[in-house]
Amino acid sequence: MQISEASRATGVSARSLRHYEAEGLIVSGRCSNGFRDYCRSTIDRVLVIRSLRESGLPVRLIREVLPYLTGEPGGGDAVCEEFLREVQTYRDRLAARAADLAAQQAALDAYLRTARRTAVWPTPR
Repeated sequence: MQISEASRATGVSARSLRHYEAEGLIVSGRCSNGFRDYCRSTIDRVLVIRSLRESGLPVRLIREVLPYLTGEPGGGDAVCEEFLREVQTYRDRLAARAADLAAQQAALDAYLRTARRTAVWPTPR
């Protein structure tokens, strides 16, 4: 299937598909006219990549874990402890950012409550 069809089938933009290929996450075949040709297994792989990207994992970590998730030769049955530590660290940084954003939101909510109570509204004429 050509890149436009692969894009529709996976919900991933053609640009992202090219990026995944450039990063070594996927490999496409080539048609006689030079166009990319994606097989079913590549489409399935893109769906796994998309899921991992939606969870926020960076491409660097996806590249490491992908062989384990797609049953590639040499992938093994379980991811290594070091990878799990990296994902945990990434998750912890994300949680800290979420906490910072929640604190900022709470501060804005408090400001708005105070501002609305003390606001002087012009009387309609």
